[in-house]
Amino acid sequence: MFFLGKKPQPGVSGTTTARGQAAEDQALAYLQARGLRLLARNYRTPGRGGGEIDLILQESNGTVVFVEVRSRSSTGFGGAGGSISAAKRQRVVLAAQHWLLQHGAGQACRFDAVLLNGAQLEWLPAAFDAG
Repeated sequence: MFFLGKKPQPGVSGTTTARGQAAEDQALAYLQARGLRLLARNYRTPGRGGGEIDLILQESNGTVVFVEVRSRSSTGFGGAGGSISAAKRQRVVLAAQHWLLQHGAGQACRFDAVLLNGAQLEWLPAAFDAG
């Protein structure tokens, strides 16, 4: 097989990556329009099996908001929200704990989700907790 430019990674579709990036861009614009300030994007913990946080923002009152962005073309199979498993939530919580240790462990925080089902965007503040 011949590739022009960078060889794609196994199991990673360029169109899937592009759709995910576009969903994060849309979520970020939506949240910034509501007054949240971007602190970090695609934050990853070091090491194997670590977590990743799509967006880390801050509200005007100082609350740090860890955001999981999910996009699905339809609501079948639970839609975008149905894809946030307990294991995924746990990885996000662990990554958030790591981020807070580096950037201010005493700050108030919460875990939000932005769901894109087709063209419909839904913001779920406090979608899950660290428990």
